[in-house]
This record gives sequence, C-alpha cells and structure tokens, in this order.
Amino acid sequence: MKNLLIETRLFEGRVNEDSEGRTIVKGILQRAEAPNQNERVYPKEILMREAKKYETLIKERRALGELDHPDSSVINLKNVSHNVREIHWEGDDLVGTVEILPTPSGNILKELLKANILLGISSRGMGSVEPIGDGKVRVGEDFELLGWDFVSNPSTHGAFMTPVNESKQVISEVCDEYCKAQDLMREIITELTWLN
Repeated sequence: MKNLLIETRLFEGRVNEDSEGRTIVKGILQRAEAPNQNERVYPKEILMREAKKYETLIKERRALGELDHPDSSVINLKNVSHNVREIHWEGDDLVGTVEILPTPSGNILKELLKANILLGISSRGMGSVEPIGDGKVRVGEDFELLGWDFVSNPSTHGAFMTPVNESKQVISEVCDEYCKAQDLMREIITELTWLN
C-alpha cells in the first residue's frame, strides 16, 4: 500500500538574487542511502529514477513546492512558494537550485530566509516501505517523488535550509546545539505517535 512519504533535511546552501532580482536558493535537496530521523532509507537508484522523471516538471516550469507540507499529495497552488529550477547529483546528495516565487507563501519564505531563520527542505512522495532491520525501513520500488516543500522541522539530521552570504558559512556552526534539541524533540514526538 502506498503512503505519503516525507523526507526532510536542512538545506545547506546559499541565498542569492539572479540578474532579474529573483531570490534563488542552492543546496542539497535530499540524500540517498542514509537513514533519516524517521529511520527511512532512500535507495539511490530509486531517487535517481524519480529525479530523472522530475526533470520534465523542471523543464516545463511546473516543479512547484509549498511552504509547509500539506496533508495531501496534491500541490495546492494557493500555498506555492517556490519552483525547482535545476537538480543534479553530487555523490549521494541530490543538489538543486530553487527559485522563491513572488506569491504570498513565497514572500513569507523569502522574508524568513532574509531574517536568517533555519528552514528545512522536505521531499514529498508516495510509496511503500519495507523493514531492513534495527528499526530502519527502505523505501520501495513503487516510490513516486512529488516534489520538495520548505518546512520548519526536518527529519534528517542537520537538514535545515540556511541562508548564507557569499563567504561560506559552515552549517555546523549554526546547527550544533539547536539540531540536537530538534532531534530529541522529534524522537519524543515519534515515540508518542507510535504509542497512540
């Protein structure tokens, strides 16, 4: 049975404006072959397949995402905040360029980034999972990538999208204690969810 699968990570990237004044964010969108906070592992071959399909949406300028995850697999246009412009692989990391749109949600996102608020980037997809031991699960062959959304609480360690200036800012300087607290809260919430 296919379920809505969400994978969130800190976006280790930088914020710039392009020649037309549009806000552009670049960084890691997703990591393959590594367990996230939900103990879910995305096989690289499956992510590569889905990234290749997703490039059609990118070419058509329809690779839209929302500010916060909806409870649905459908992109809600009134909540759209950004459009993915490009994706490519660097090792096991799927890296991308994201344009922040001049929509109400996009304007909120832009202001949060300008205020140096730590944000996560989170994939949304449909698929099944299978246990692989030690409480971990692997995403199944039926996984379908729907896109990426910006969120406040990522499931991947250190998976916050952070605005940085042209001089490189190291994410660990910003994230160390904050991410540990976030990880602990997420574990507690996950345990409480499983108990209910």
